[in-house]
Amino acid sequence: MSKSPDSLRILLAEDNEPMRTYLTRALENAGYDVTGVACGTEAVPLLSEGFDLLLSDIVMPEMDGIELAQRCSEVSPGTKVIFITGFAAVTLKASREQPQAKVLSKPFHLKDLVMEVERVFEGDAAMSL
Repeated sequence: MSKSPDSLRILLAEDNEPMRTYLTRALENAGYDVTGVACGTEAVPLLSEGFDLLLSDIVMPEMDGIELAQRCSEVSPGTKVIFITGFAAVTLKASREQPQAKVLSKPFHLKDLVMEVERVFEGDAAMSL
């Protein structure tokens, strides 16, 4: 049985405050429970709290999204990962270092983000049937 969107928890790590606010609002409007933080080091202590998805910018101060995703896979291996980035070269590095993670390149439409999040969880629903 799959979870409904309102029971899915997303940890959003995005250093750009307007972008973080924008993404949080869009995902909450789609029915997700979103916790937003400004950097990877703020996200690390929250990883053990049972988030279903880590949605992380790749290029951030203090700790980049790739390192954050690696920590996440150690602490909470069941948590899915989607990266967001505005840097094409970084996309290649993310794909190489975290091959199971999806990468969304900025700019993207909010509907594309919501569709990607839904797609990640649809895979879970198909596996649980």
